[in-house]
Amino acid sequence: MDFNFAEHHHFPLADRTFQNIVRRDIAKIAEAAGFSEAEVGRVSLVVTEMATNLVKHATSKGGELLVKPICQANGKSCGIELLCLDNGPGMSDPVRMMEDGVSTFGSMGQGLGAIKRQSDFFDIYSQRGIGTVILSRIYRKGKAPKSAARSEQKFQIGAVLVPKPGEKVSGDGWGLRFSHQGAYLIVLDGLGHGEHAHAAATAALEAFQQQPKQPPAEILRGVHAAIKRTRGAVGAVAHWSAETSSLFFCGVGNIAGRLLGPDKAKSLLSYNGTLGMSVPTTLNDQHHSWERGNLMVLHSDGLKSRWDLTKYPELSRHDPTLIAAVLYKDNTRTTDDTLVVVVRATD
Repeated sequence: MDFNFAEHHHFPLADRTFQNIVRRDIAKIAEAAGFSEAEVGRVSLVVTEMATNLVKHATSKGGELLVKPICQANGKSCGIELLCLDNGPGMSDPVRMMEDGVSTFGSMGQGLGAIKRQSDFFDIYSQRGIGTVILSRIYRKGKAPKSAARSEQKFQIGAVLVPKPGEKVSGDGWGLRFSHQGAYLIVLDGLGHGEHAHAAATAALEAFQQQPKQPPAEILRGVHAAIKRTRGAVGAVAHWSAETSSLFFCGVGNIAGRLLGPDKAKSLLSYNGTLGMSVPTTLNDQHHSWERGNLMVLHSDGLKSRWDLTKYPELSRHDPTLIAAVLYKDNTRTTDDTLVVVVRATD
C-alpha cells in the first residue's frame, strides 16, 4: 500500500504549447523522488503519451495531469503516481483501445498501450460522453517494495488532494494510523485556503498522530484542544476493523461522507462546529457494519456533494485513487481546495 498525504501537483493542459514544460516539471519531481535517469525516462514517456492524449481528446472542456511521489508506510519514497483526466468523448471499450494500432482519433493508436507497458500499476476508466481517467504508478527499480503492502489491514485506500488554483499549498489534509486489521483515518479542511488554512490542517494532523487509539469522537476532542491557536478546521475521523466488521465515524463541520454497500448508500453525518473554535458538548460515534466490498468516501467542500456513483457503471471495482479522481474530475468546484478519500474493505 502506497502513501503520500501531500497534495498532488496540478498541471492543466489545454494545448500542446505546454507539453515540454509539463514534461520537464514532472521529470524534476521524479528526480527529487530518487529516480534514476532511466526511470525518469520511463516517467517522461508516460507523461508524453498522456499529454498527447489530452491535447487530442480533451476538447474545449480541458484536461489535466495530477502528479505526486508515493511512499512506503515508513515515509520512504518508492515511486510516482500520475493521473490523466479529460472531459473528452470517452471510450466504450478502453481495453480494446490499449491494443497498438487501435484509435478513436484516426492516429497510430499506440498511446494507451505504451502507457500501460511503462507502468508498474495501471488502471483506466472511460465512459462515452463523460471522459477518461488514467492512473499510472511507476516504482523505483520497477516494483513496489514488499514493505509497502499492508495486507493484514484488509483495506485499500486512495485519495486526490488538489490546492485551490493559484495556491501553492492546500488547506485540506488527511492522515492514517494503522490498528489491528484496520486503521484510523482523519480528513480535514482548514478554514479558508492558503498558508493559514494549511497551517491549521497540519497542526490538526500532528495532533491526530499523537492521540491515543480511542473512539473517533474522543480523538476529535483531542484535536480540538490542540489547535486552538490556529484559525481552526473542520474534520472527521473514521475507524474500521475487518476483525469486528465494524466502522465508527464522527465528524465536526462540513466534511461530507458516504458509506456505499452492494444494495444501498448511507450518509455519514457530522456535527455542527469547528475544531479549535467550538465543538458540541456531546459527540457520539456512528456505528456501521464494515464488510468486504464496502466503499467509504469522505471529502471536503471543494467537491460538490451531489455526486452519484451509480452514474459510473463498474467504477466501484477500480482502484480507490481512480475512483477519487473520477469524482474530482466531474465534481470539483475549482474555487477551493479539494480532497477526496476513498476506502474499500477487502478480504
